[in-house]
Amino acid sequence: MMNSGFLRVLCLSALMSVSAISHHASAQQATDEVAPESGSFAPAEAPIEIDLLGDDTKGVKSNNWMIAAAHPLASEAGATVLRNGGNAIDAMVAVQLMLGLVEPQSSGLGGGAFLVYWDAANKRLTSFDGRETAPMAATPTLFQDENGEPLMFYDAVVGGRSVGVPGTPLLLEAVHGRYGSMPWATLFDSAITLADQGFEVSHRLASSIEEDKERLSRFDGTKNYFFREDGTPLQSGDMRINAAYANTLRQISQQGTDAFYRGEIAQEIVSTVQSAPGNPGLLTMDDLAAYRIKERTPICVNYRGFDVCGIGPPSSGALTIGQILGTLRAYDLKGLGPNSPQAWRLIGDASRLAFADRDRYMADSDFVPVPTKGLIADGYLANRGVLMRENKLDEVTPGEPQFDHALYQADDESIELPSTSHFVIRDSLGNVVSMTTTIENGFGSRLMAAGFLLNNELTDFSFRTHVNGYPIANRVEPGKRPRSSMSPTIVMRSNVPYMALGSPGGSRIIGYVAKTLIAHIDWGLSLQSSINMPHLINRFGTYDLEAGTAAENFAPALEELGYNVSVRDLNSGLHGIVIDGDKLIGGADPRREGTIIGE
Repeated sequence: MMNSGFLRVLCLSALMSVSAISHHASAQQATDEVAPESGSFAPAEAPIEIDLLGDDTKGVKSNNWMIAAAHPLASEAGATVLRNGGNAIDAMVAVQLMLGLVEPQSSGLGGGAFLVYWDAANKRLTSFDGRETAPMAATPTLFQDENGEPLMFYDAVVGGRSVGVPGTPLLLEAVHGRYGSMPWATLFDSAITLADQGFEVSHRLASSIEEDKERLSRFDGTKNYFFREDGTPLQSGDMRINAAYANTLRQISQQGTDAFYRGEIAQEIVSTVQSAPGNPGLLTMDDLAAYRIKERTPICVNYRGFDVCGIGPPSSGALTIGQILGTLRAYDLKGLGPNSPQAWRLIGDASRLAFADRDRYMADSDFVPVPTKGLIADGYLANRGVLMRENKLDEVTPGEPQFDHALYQADDESIELPSTSHFVIRDSLGNVVSMTTTIENGFGSRLMAAGFLLNNELTDFSFRTHVNGYPIANRVEPGKRPRSSMSPTIVMRSNVPYMALGSPGGSRIIGYVAKTLIAHIDWGLSLQSSINMPHLINRFGTYDLEAGTAAENFAPALEELGYNVSVRDLNSGLHGIVIDGDKLIGGADPRREGTIIGE
């Protein structure tokens, strides 16, 4: 039996801060300096005991439908739709609209999203890309100064320069138009009511406001919303009405997203972006009117008999998770167990190899050729896996996946901040939603328009365009979608959904999801136990160990193997559902305020 010493998680209670980034010269260094978004929503609790037998006693079970989202009010909004006979897509709309009200720092109408969807009636898995796009006036030097050097990071983020064309509203409308069953306008009722009457500010939102109060104070509209009349930040338990958001929702519910992309809401967005004091942006009415979502073929990699599926570029999530799992297929992780430093050596180096390929090759495939098939080809992953056979890898470089043409590129230098939200839904008809949604950094650009925050998604592009004469795949280009690590996942078994899973967390999303899959598939832990398990994440060489958990005990062994170790807060927000025949088992991350509802 496994040693239970490692398999114990302490709920995080310390408030976490976002470190200022002075320069954007190195993706590895810059990303390592970014601390997670605040997530602890309650005082310290007793340790959560992980069930080694795999019986999900701490998960929620049901037999009809289930939803897991990052805020209780969002879960309830979706549950109300399902109780009233709506399907998973109907509930998806209600959940996102409520998240934009009660968890505005993470996602909303001003951002973008990726959706992986199982259509039960047609037995078809598909995915939808609602990622933001760069304005047509954007140039590759958007985030460089007059000397061609990258801007200071928050000088680029805060204000209009970083705002891309939002994709979330059109994603909701287009997918609902294709798969929804309830009238569009009825799905807005819960969010409109709460926006009019007021909602209670959560501990997590209040903590996030406190940590970011200087940047939130920069623009009057944002300050007036997130601060009290006496100038102090909103506190946990305060009531906040958002009449502007309610008005926006009413317009979209009655007029559709034309109100957002072409009407007075669009005009307010453009005016806010272009007139942002000190850092105006390029977004125009034409950019908004031209936006389209895209349906994309899912990326799937087989792992221990399961097909782990997600969305492809511009997301790097499914490809990178697939590469991590694919390089590990030859190794007996089950035999090693979760307490083995060698198991974590293999997982860490598999991740490092995958991230090297990610930074070299992955970007918006509508603009840059991406060797998608080559990156997850069985032979290529087997050869990459051989590199990990002996000891910790001293040096990790991108591989040479098969291209159908010659291409030379430089490694990316973008960073991706760990805000975002993920939710999962399975309805009584068998439809499954796995959706990750974001405005990028916590509170995005810090600009508000029409009651919602605008994204800073363009800072997910590389600030540099070339290195040593070679182009960077993820450079800024007009109309292009920035690379993302969002990893909405549906795991298939025998051609039907077995699990839906995902997380926020910037580029660490990839490690959070991969760890949870390995814990469940290789080590036999229940879904909730797999989510609870302490995080050990390695992207670029440094091993991040989750502070306040038994992961810290691995520091000496990992250092002896040759890794630099960093003990830090790792604030995931994993939500998942396991579908075991007629039984649904939900899991929600104790590191945030997520809630599972099932009936």
